Amino acid sequence: MDIHFQIIQKEFISEIILLIQEFTDNKFPNDILEIRFNDMFTQNYECIGVFKGDMLIGLCGLWFQTRHYSGKSCEPDHVYIQPEYQGLGLGNKMFDYVEKYCKEKGCESLELNTYVQNTSSHKFYYNLGYKILGYHFFKDL
Repeated sequence: MDIHFQIIQKEFISEIILLIQEFTDNKFPNDILEIRFNDMFTQNYECIGVFKGDMLIGLCGLWFQTRHYSGKSCEPDHVYIQPEYQGLGLGNKMFDYVEKYCKEKGCESLELNTYVQNTSSHKFYYNLGYKILGYHFFKDL
């Protein structure tokens, strides 16, 4: 299987949106996602794509910041691989790529959020060496 990982440039937001729609079960209209992703790309955001040949089959957003408790860090976000490609070790390979990429950018740590009910992701991240340190709180304004 010809799988490779690469940074997706801002001009390919429409491809990102197609997978985000799958990931979120079409929770948000495309025009809202386009506005949000255009904003995200101006706010220390990058996106890694998982490609089978030329076809985008997965992605992982990356948020870069410096925090007082962890130094320069990256937060992987909206990690998704299409269901037909799950269970093939691509998640492990993607996170190997993410870790290497982030180290090259000078990051000292990675931290992420996962939904409480997504227990399969908890096992996945535990196996990658992540630890649960707290809770993520959210409030609509």
